[in-house]
Amino acid sequence: MTSAATVTQAYAVCEQITREQARNFSWGIRLLPPAKRTALSAVYAVARRIDDIGDGTLPDDDKLRLLAEQRARVTDPASHSDDPVLLALSDAARRLPIPLAAFGELVDGCEMDVRGRHYDTLDDLVEYCRCVAGSIGRLSLGVFGLRSSAAQSAEAAELADALGVALQITNILRDIREDLSNGRVYLPQRDLDLFGCKLTTLPDGTLDPQDGALAEVVRFEAARAWGWYDRGLQLLDLLDHRSAACCAAMAGIYRELLQRIAADPTAVMRGRMSLSGGDKLRVAARALTGGGRSRG
Repeated sequence: MTSAATVTQAYAVCEQITREQARNFSWGIRLLPPAKRTALSAVYAVARRIDDIGDGTLPDDDKLRLLAEQRARVTDPASHSDDPVLLALSDAARRLPIPLAAFGELVDGCEMDVRGRHYDTLDDLVEYCRCVAGSIGRLSLGVFGLRSSAAQSAEAAELADALGVALQITNILRDIREDLSNGRVYLPQRDLDLFGCKLTTLPDGTLDPQDGALAEVVRFEAARAWGWYDRGLQLLDLLDHRSAACCAAMAGIYRELLQRIAADPTAVMRGRMSLSGGDKLRVAARALTGGGRSRG
């Protein structure tokens, strides 16, 4: 039997990973009560491990092999008590209804990246977003729980999924330049064609604005993301106060980032846009007082 001290140490490892690597999510996670905070840290640490394989520098065959291994391990984390991250996840899944199968969807999304998946339509992109981010929304929902009846669970899962799509589209817009340098294009080809835009890099490493066409594409996709936020944030009404605050803080940081991207699309052509620690603290504080639903 695993000792309580060992489980505590395993959670400490996950919380350290979250503090150091979850630059946006950690602000929301801090607002949860301890039992949920440690559980969500375990979920994040596992997701981070899977993402790091997909985004790493190993040959593609090695990445796919390691992703397959992770898929098998996360479905039965209790059998890997020698791994502190999986030990923490196993304990969290024992305490809370965390849908571990959703990690398999995250692996599916990472495999799309490794295989160089092309996104022709919005539906293609949404499928990817649901794998890599909607899955995290549904995993997080397992930690949050619902404020009232279980009859709302299907609706809540759909809303968590929608919020994940909104966050991932925001990520995509923020990282257009970086992703292109890594040979990845997530913007739907039909949308690029609609505005007569082709993603290319100038000699100084910035993205070619294409006579303003790229800015129009960014604003177009940002408007779509707002629709996903409007849908997904209805989830807050189904959560208890602390869980809603956590969710609102996470989403609020990304929404503010999206607002800045839409206001100045040329910024993402030059580099990666981010919010300061002070800005994130302000968003988290607003979420804790129940002010995380507006776009402002």
